[in-house]
Amino acid sequence: MYDEMASKSNVEYIAGGATQNSIRVAQWMLQVPDATSYIGSIGKDKFGEEMKKNSKLAGVNVQYYEDDKAPTGTCAVCVVGGERSLVANLSAANCYKSEHLKQPENWALVEKAKYFYIAGFFLTVSPESIQLVAEHAAANNKVFMMNLSAPFICEFFKDVQEKALPYMDYVFGNETEARTFSRVHGWETDNVEEIAIKISQLPKASGAHKRITVITQGADPVVVAQDGKVKLYPVILLPKEKLVDTNGAGDAFVGGFLSQLVQEKPMEDCVRAGCYAANVVIQRSGCTYPEKPDFH
Repeated sequence: MYDEMASKSNVEYIAGGATQNSIRVAQWMLQVPDATSYIGSIGKDKFGEEMKKNSKLAGVNVQYYEDDKAPTGTCAVCVVGGERSLVANLSAANCYKSEHLKQPENWALVEKAKYFYIAGFFLTVSPESIQLVAEHAAANNKVFMMNLSAPFICEFFKDVQEKALPYMDYVFGNETEARTFSRVHGWETDNVEEIAIKISQLPKASGAHKRITVITQGADPVVVAQDGKVKLYPVILLPKEKLVDTNGAGDAFVGGFLSQLVQEKPMEDCVRAGCYAANVVIQRSGCTYPEKPDFH
């Protein structure tokens, strides 16, 4: 399939990966050189080089673990009428080792950072790395955030997800993931607002921050649960003919949200920035954006 796509003249290559998308968007929204760093895993090949080039151009300080056996992970994105289907070959992305994180130059980035964001997908790769960062964040009063990422994570990686949950100060997800989380935990409710509150009230490892749950629902309002209450925030509606590709919309939402959160802006601004970034990305191919944001 990859060969077939690569042979077509209209194929586009875009640096991806859920967490990396969010960090690139946050960096773009912030417009502050080296505001963000990203650690992940690539292969020693042309796609790996492409990834490094792309990320550096985006202004992100990347520190990749380079696997010499597996090729860089790729994901074929097929778009029909704005709706996407993904065929992923994780490859090197599955090979990250916590030893790389513990290297002094990489751990120095962890010590320097005040906010951490990891996609739930990474629970399938290196739970040990997640735990190291999570415990560091809790011990140092920093903000640790994760994404539910996909229904299969909530179903088949429930144990590692539950181990990380007490450390999560912010939990992101969409309505399908939230409902799957509810079913897996035997909550017997499909009500997204109720589920968001329940997630926010699960036990926490550190009392420094109360957990906040942020659930997106496509064109429906964003649900934010904190302190036992829910607030709904409308999204920016887009005419169907302007929709190009929904790929990366959730990642972009998180990136926009983070860009304001790290500046200690109110929740309303964080959600507005998230909606703005997602709106920009779905009007383009892949998780891409114009040179400068137009967000005020």
